[in-house]
Amino acid sequence: MSRISADQVKHVANLARLAITEEETEKFTNQLDAIISFAEQLNEINTDGVEPTSHILDMKNVMREDVPQEGLPQSEVLKNAPEHQDGQVKVPSIME
Repeated sequence: MSRISADQVKHVANLARLAITEEETEKFTNQLDAIISFAEQLNEINTDGVEPTSHILDMKNVMREDVPQEGLPQSEVLKNAPEHQDGQVKVPSIME
């Protein structure tokens, strides 16, 4: 017995704005059923006494201190710009 129906696959495809054929519907139904079967196996694992974690390692604040630093000189930055004008990077206009 399939855990997901062809109608459900078509509905999800419609929500994703995907046009799928009947062959693809059958293929995706089988593939999604296999994925659901695999995920259901995880429910069989005994997790008593296991604390929920968001990381496999003990993570502390891994962010560096937010310390102000001197930036590059404007002349160095503008060397990498294909075009510049009046000390600013010139980009193509996107509005008329």
